[in-house]
Amino acid sequence: MRELRLGARVDRDGTEFAVWSGAAERMWVSLFDALGNRETDRLELSRSADGTFSLFVAGLKQGVRYGFRADGEYAPERGLWFDADKLLADPYAIEIDRPYVFDARLSARRGEGADTAPLMPKAKAIALPKPAQRKPPVFAPGGLVYELNVRAFTMLHPGIPKRMRGTIGALAHPVIIEHLVRLGVSAVELMPVTAWIDERHLPALGLTNAWGYNPVTFMALDPRLAPGGLAELRGAVMALREAGIGTILDLVFNHTGESDVFGPTLSLRGLDANAYYRHREDGSLVNDTGTGNTIDCSQPVVEKLVLDSLRHFVEQAGVNGFRFDLATILGRSVQGFDAGAPLLSAIGSDPVLADRVMIAEPWDIGPGGYQVGNFPQNFLEWNDRYRDDVRLFWRGDAYTLGPLATRLAGSSDIFWRNGASRTRSVNFIAAHDGMTLADVTAYEHKHNEANGENNRDGHNENFSWNNGVEGESGDARVMADRTRDIEAMLATLFLSRGTIMLNAGDEFGRTQQGNNNAYAQDNELAWLDWARRDEALERYAAALASLRKTAPALTATGFLTGEAEEGGADVAWLDETGTPLDTGQWTDPGRRRLAMVLAGGNAEGGRLAVMVNGDARGVSFSLPVREDFKWTLLLPEEREPGPGGWDIPGRTIAIAIEKAQGKRKGRR
Repeated sequence: MRELRLGARVDRDGTEFAVWSGAAERMWVSLFDALGNRETDRLELSRSADGTFSLFVAGLKQGVRYGFRADGEYAPERGLWFDADKLLADPYAIEIDRPYVFDARLSARRGEGADTAPLMPKAKAIALPKPAQRKPPVFAPGGLVYELNVRAFTMLHPGIPKRMRGTIGALAHPVIIEHLVRLGVSAVELMPVTAWIDERHLPALGLTNAWGYNPVTFMALDPRLAPGGLAELRGAVMALREAGIGTILDLVFNHTGESDVFGPTLSLRGLDANAYYRHREDGSLVNDTGTGNTIDCSQPVVEKLVLDSLRHFVEQAGVNGFRFDLATILGRSVQGFDAGAPLLSAIGSDPVLADRVMIAEPWDIGPGGYQVGNFPQNFLEWNDRYRDDVRLFWRGDAYTLGPLATRLAGSSDIFWRNGASRTRSVNFIAAHDGMTLADVTAYEHKHNEANGENNRDGHNENFSWNNGVEGESGDARVMADRTRDIEAMLATLFLSRGTIMLNAGDEFGRTQQGNNNAYAQDNELAWLDWARRDEALERYAAALASLRKTAPALTATGFLTGEAEEGGADVAWLDETGTPLDTGQWTDPGRRRLAMVLAGGNAEGGRLAVMVNGDARGVSFSLPVREDFKWTLLLPEEREPGPGGWDIPGRTIAIAIEKAQGKRKGRR
């Protein structure tokens, strides 16, 4: 008896097709010619008691192109969209023969439009190899996650052959790997690489979706990014792994490109909208995503689809883990978010997934959607409180010294729940969604005019500043001030307790000209300009990365408490004179200076000191001295302290290391 698996299963005897629908009355598989243009056959599937429709076609070989058609009652107001004229993508498609392209005819109501087969990509039946033995993840919490958009990251890189630019395969090129290694990257986080479709308003504006957060099928890679299919992803993952770099996929299981009731019927809607999407009692779609629909992860068929998708990428591509977009929806039901929801629990206990890295974007726009700190302990979480507090401090806002220290120490106020002793924070100051790090220092307001929505889209509050001039400037002083602020924020990030995330290009000052929502900018505005990168800033980022990798105190994930332990406290918070900060200093609204002195700065038992001067004026810092140790300043430049300590310029972070001297140096 052949084990039934959803999708298309190819073996030496033929191909078995299987798809699930709890409400469809009839189901067919449409077969197409080698070009995917002409329907050559339409075969009806048999329904089993559990709602699975299946058919085994003897002699049908690998590579055949296909799609499904479903029929039944048509009543969109009740979530029933059955229309046999709509060719439907297989939710379990492994490979598709072309990208999805929006066409208004895909949204036609039953009886009002023609057959959509000419408008749809066709799935290709693929015989997958037996999963290789899984290797443990390369990435571990406390490392550096490097978020990148595959196309934007590689399109303008002069060292990559033109035929490879914009593809996943380019990530395996030596020039890319060399850059990532120099930055100390622990894992690349790839923005969506599975197949997506443009939002319906973009074609009229001459724009396209450049980010991929509008998926149709969850396993099939987008052919524009992976012309070599699954093997291309597998090869890139392997090449990165050999360099000590893991691969994390950013996946979207919260909505699909079928959008609201005016959107196209592409797959799940035509198969069984009531099962795959959340609806209100009146039959209307729930919109906890802001994109028109919300996937119902409380449904067993959806839980299975998500788990099967994750296992697929682990077993067939060897990925290290996943970042989940709007992840609150993974644990959302009609009662609200539940950290113990079946899907979240299943991810943590699944034998294929249990050792993978899981990262949640812990919010959506639904009721109670903000869930930072509330995900299961096996999830790391994006920490937007870190982003905001760090920006507010360096912008110069009052009462920000205490929040800055809390973020540097691992955000225990958020993640110290249920007795946790280690942080699950993913610290970031800039991400794909929002201003670039350089733009935070150059634009006080967003500038999204290029998106065609009259600058209404994107976040209005960015906690950004412009150093006196909005946007581009030829003033040397303004530019020097901006570079100083970027360096200060980079240093803050690399010196923070917890996992850190850097958005690609922020290490060399990339700009999007103030656009904080560049999702529709597949052009030079969003592509990384490698030719004009700030190489001095890049060297500074690399120096920070090198320091972070060699200082155990920086990659540890335990909360900094300041409590005395054997060998001393893990952290001391001092003022610029080397004296512990008192309550009055912590609560002083204008205080912008502190020193964070960490145990475990090096293998010789020396400490690491982070001197933060957020004032506009320079300040002299002194550090407490211990017998047999001597402080040396490492950054911004290596030098010994003067009689009064070190003069630290305004709006700067300086880093010193305590080195063993004399007898202490010779001990083992």
